[in-house]
Amino acid sequence: MYIATNRFRITLGREADFVEVWRQRDSHLADVPGFKQFHLLRGPSDEASTLFVSHSTWENAEAFQAWTRSEAFRAAHAGAGQQRGLYLGHPQFEGFEVVL
Repeated sequence: MYIATNRFRITLGREADFVEVWRQRDSHLADVPGFKQFHLLRGPSDEASTLFVSHSTWENAEAFQAWTRSEAFRAAHAGAGQQRGLYLGHPQFEGFEVVL
């Protein structure tokens, strides 16, 4: 199994806007081979931002990588970056092979 995450720093006061962006988007994941599940996690806040993490589970790293090269991936990310002032910096990707 493989877990893919992206860490987002969201401007304080814009958390509801960020969640709504994710709620309204069509992720195109339901029919992607190897996809298992998705969660959007809210973490702690500091003086400037709130941490959110997208967390998707895949059968293996190859299934995830195939999705990143697919038309479904391009469609799911077509509107990325259109929310000015929402993000503090770029998302930080982390990928994990499940070992236990």
